[in-house]
Amino acid sequence: MSRLSIDDIQNMKSQGEKIAVLTAYDASFASLLDENAVDAFIVGDSLGMVIQGHESTLPVTMDEMIYHSANVARGSQRSYIITDLPYQSYTTPQQTLDNARRLIEEGGAQMVKLEGGQQQIDNVSLLVENNIPVCGHLGLEPQSVNELGGYKVQGRDEAAAERIFNDAKALQQAGIQLLVLECIPASLGKLISEHLSIPVIGIGAGVDCDGQVLVTYDMLGISRGHKAKFVKNFLAEQNSIEAAIRAYVDAVKQSQYPADEHSYQ
Repeated sequence: MSRLSIDDIQNMKSQGEKIAVLTAYDASFASLLDENAVDAFIVGDSLGMVIQGHESTLPVTMDEMIYHSANVARGSQRSYIITDLPYQSYTTPQQTLDNARRLIEEGGAQMVKLEGGQQQIDNVSLLVENNIPVCGHLGLEPQSVNELGGYKVQGRDEAAAERIFNDAKALQQAGIQLLVLECIPASLGKLISEHLSIPVIGIGAGVDCDGQVLVTYDMLGISRGHKAKFVKNFLAEQNSIEAAIRAYVDAVKQSQYPADEHSYQ
């Protein structure tokens, strides 16, 4: 079995097939997700909260991201692997390039993800020049939670929505090949997905994105603490983890998730 490529993910958008994405942090979960038709993993710095017990993603280190990404790569055969660059690991273009190379060479990532808009253009451009695929992340940016004043919906007023839209276009122009939109109104998610040629993956960004991602622990209902509006427990109506994963994939593919109750207006 060959692993999916970014061209395969791009073709899914071109053909109107929704892209089902989940987070993965270890070999066992990666294998389960892989065997149940998940198209891509995000090895997210969300592991700082769901694995390590921190209150945010900020304490996660490069070495920890490499460790978890390598575990995921060893445990899977098919799903495309996107790994987060953690907080303060891409403050300059050269640092960004050095750390991105480590995620790919040591961590087995196929693509690296970073947060931020036009302030990331130089970083993105250098990665693209060095043939490193890049995923952007706009809307709620968890690594900027202190500047944002908490985990809040972004892009609700006209100026903020325009800024996110312009950032999305600028990142695509700089060469990103995938974009994650988090916690924005569904109408803005739809607008950006329609205007970009690259696939747009939503998490709390409405059903009209090209694909969806959830933290796997949230999808299985085993995360503790506050649950975001976009979270759905797919295990609640199933009798096994495998069935819950398949139910999530089917719901994404059939545009049944997220429903209105999981979306922001």
